This record gives sequence, C-alpha cells and structure tokens, in this order.
Amino acid sequence: MKNPRNKKILKWLLITAGTLLFIGAAVYFYFATLTHDDTAKLKVDYSVEAIPFIKEFEKDHQASNKKYAEKIISVKGIVTATEPADTTMNIKMTDTTTGSYLIFAFQDQHMAKAKKLKPGDNVVIKGSCSDGIYSDILGIYFVSFKRSTIEK
Repeated sequence: MKNPRNKKILKWLLITAGTLLFIGAAVYFYFATLTHDDTAKLKVDYSVEAIPFIKEFEKDHQASNKKYAEKIISVKGIVTATEPADTTMNIKMTDTTTGSYLIFAFQDQHMAKAKKLKPGDNVVIKGSCSDGIYSDILGIYFVSFKRSTIEK
C-alpha cells in the first residue's frame, strides 16, 4: 500500500507544476502578442540633424546612448542608401567623411513610404533610437533606429 504522505507530495507537485506552466504560458503569450504604439503618433523627445547627431556619438557614444536610448528622435538628413531586408526596409544616413551612419528600420504600416525613398532624398525620419555602437572591424559608429516613420 502506498504511503498517504507520498500522495500529498505528488498532489502538491502536480498543482505547483500546473500553476508554473500556466504562468509561463501567460507570460509568453503577453510578450508574443506585445505591440508598440505607432511611432507617427508619439511625441518627439529630440529633433536633430543627422550629421551633428552622428558626431555626438563619435565624440562619446556611451553618454549619447544614455541620453538617447529608447527615446523618440526626429532626424533630418539626406538618404545615402536604401536596403530592403527580410520584413523591413532600412534607410541609411551616412557621414561621408567618417563612414559612420544612422540606420532606420520601418514599421509595417510605414513601409510603402520608405520604399519610395531614394539616395539623395532630403527627409525627416522619426524613430525609436536603439543604440549607437562602434565597430572595431569597420572603424565606424552606427546608430540604429527601430519602428521608424517618415515625417516629411
């Protein structure tokens, strides 16, 4: 005959495992279906010109990352390259003297406008600044933006 104490322990373990599984599934579902507000409707934290913005990161990228990370930035500049990616369109604004650049990835609802841009276009792009990184291999800085939209 089985010990009644073992039955209680087994019952407690099954209830605990079921509860943890339920909580894990709820957390996964929350993050899997998480959406962001349309950047076009968000208030701008900073308005900048592309080249001076790049220079700020070149001067002190750690302080710049601290100041701009996850902020909504409106950047005025000239498109230097367009790069279609898997599910997005990347637009670059490059400092031609140093090779450092800004790169913008667009939200789905703003993809059509981004695909119309061409190198040489003067534009204002608003996006959430991810961060600026220095590439030891290339010897340049690049600052990435996510959830971007074209303002003008």
